[in-house]
Amino acid sequence: MSRHLLTIRDLTKEEILGLIERALEIKGLGGQTSSRLRGKTLGLVFDKPSTRTRVSFEVAMFRLGGNTLFLGKADTQMSRDEPIKDTSRVLSRYLDALAVRTFAQSTVEEMARWCSIPVINALTDQYHPCQVLSDLMTVVEKKKELNGLKIAWIGDGNNVARSWINAAGILGFRLVLACPPGYHPGTDMVEWAGESVQVVEDPREAARGAHVINTDVWASMGQEAEKDQRLKVFTPYQVDQALVDLADPDVIVMHCLPAHRGEEIAEDVLEGPNSVVFDQAENKMHLHQALLEFLVAGPGK
Repeated sequence: MSRHLLTIRDLTKEEILGLIERALEIKGLGGQTSSRLRGKTLGLVFDKPSTRTRVSFEVAMFRLGGNTLFLGKADTQMSRDEPIKDTSRVLSRYLDALAVRTFAQSTVEEMARWCSIPVINALTDQYHPCQVLSDLMTVVEKKKELNGLKIAWIGDGNNVARSWINAAGILGFRLVLACPPGYHPGTDMVEWAGESVQVVEDPREAARGAHVINTDVWASMGQEAEKDQRLKVFTPYQVDQALVDLADPDVIVMHCLPAHRGEEIAEDVLEGPNSVVFDQAENKMHLHQALLEFLVAGPGK
């Protein structure tokens, strides 16, 4: 039976740490190619636009000796109301894995239900597991380990924030999220994660002494109509130099990009000495290579 990655909770602690270790090893090899997935094809079913996720998956698959097939929003009969279960069963007979970037979490779950090949959540409105796996890789790369760190999330309790909560609940590191009232992540998720996770409303409380500060756009894809209201609510949550100065002197600042400079993050912080956002972006490619090995090729190197 195929393994799927729909949320980080589909992985054990040992599997997460193993993926990070393998991704760092791959990066250390300088992007060396292999033939582990020669003759295999990854389908990219994307209902939302993408730069980093699409390119990193395509390059990762190429470096493993395989191929990719991109299917945009209008490229499948699902755009003409073909049932998800029919498309999923047919694609399973053509492809070796699917990465799905869509709106509803229920869509990727339904595809996984009917697919006989691995299905990877490449982003939904609810979760973004691949992003946070590569972000964890970046933290380990820069800080050597997760134990003993305070990781701060500043801004919306969105899909990336929820995946960080899943990771903290499994791995046990300290995660403090500063979110405005009405924009917190789900209470049930925080309760599930236990003592590792705390939600506050003061960004200074989250940033104080933090080893990692992380943020994201204030209006995600599909929330454009809310942008003006969100700008008013989130303005006090900008990651600026004053907030960074409250953190550990060696704090790293992360943003999954694309960034709206001058909104959720100040220009001088994004381009400053504490920023690791472009290493973070690169690491998606290495983590995706490790993930495809794990899900499609199985054990071995």
